Amino acid sequence: MSTSTGFDIRRIGGRIGAEVVGVDLSAHLDPAIVTEINAALLDHKALVFRGQQLDDAGQLRFASLFGELTTAHPTVPSVDGQPNILPVDGDEGIRANHWHTDVTFVRTPPKASTLRSIVVPPYGGNTLIANSAGAYQDLPEPLRELADKLWAVHTNDYDYAAPTNDKAAEHRKQFVSRKYRTVHPVVRVHPETGERGLFIGGFAQTVEGLGPSESRDLLRIFQSYVTRPENILRVAWTPGDLVLFDNRITQHYAPDDYGDLPRLLHRVTVAGDAPVGIDGTPSRAIEGGDAGHYTPAVA
Repeated sequence: MSTSTGFDIRRIGGRIGAEVVGVDLSAHLDPAIVTEINAALLDHKALVFRGQQLDDAGQLRFASLFGELTTAHPTVPSVDGQPNILPVDGDEGIRANHWHTDVTFVRTPPKASTLRSIVVPPYGGNTLIANSAGAYQDLPEPLRELADKLWAVHTNDYDYAAPTNDKAAEHRKQFVSRKYRTVHPVVRVHPETGERGLFIGGFAQTVEGLGPSESRDLLRIFQSYVTRPENILRVAWTPGDLVLFDNRITQHYAPDDYGDLPRLLHRVTVAGDAPVGIDGTPSRAIEGGDAGHYTPAVA
């Protein structure tokens, strides 16, 4: 599809994903172009920009077009000298091969995430992104009605990425150096589109009001709809690519299928607001505070 400002948006999957062709992200982007990119993001949930060859400053500049930036992470160190950039370095044994939505253990998770490829393996190392709105629509009506009523407790204090060496063990220690627990609606209403999506993923560990066993069973059932193949986009990286995805209505996963080969991405995230359930009630923090050092409040 050609846009009014002259670049193309080419759908990749039937339910999620599009490639943006004809936009140089290193150049100054006219506000009209940014508006069309944002509209495409809301429509397709994840956008791929091939061969951009941005540096850190360029990635920060592009991400900031969509809102105020968070710092790199609530507990994990940033890239040296770049407080808003998180290194995603598979070479250190830190591999998030678990479905998740970024930083949902705080009350106001990011609105959007950008990932930029710097070093990619010759095979494997893809990123999978899932459409949680499609998952919600797939639920049988009785499950949908149940999900609408539920709230889940999200926390960083669990085995998000199991340590495989000393570096990974140190990363795990940093990851839980401050513990967070936040209650989010299982069904989140998207603040811009009004779509409903399953807001769960790996950080969702229990369902409020239920025990661990019942929680695991319910979350497993709901999660199985998120990860259906028809809801998933697979991004095969080449150096210089950038992916922008809507963190409010997607999950993602990085398969650990590239052995001991190096893989390095940089992540920059845009600050978001508190998720809201279908009754208009917002999320609430129950441990760890508001994470103001990580994310600014978004009205």
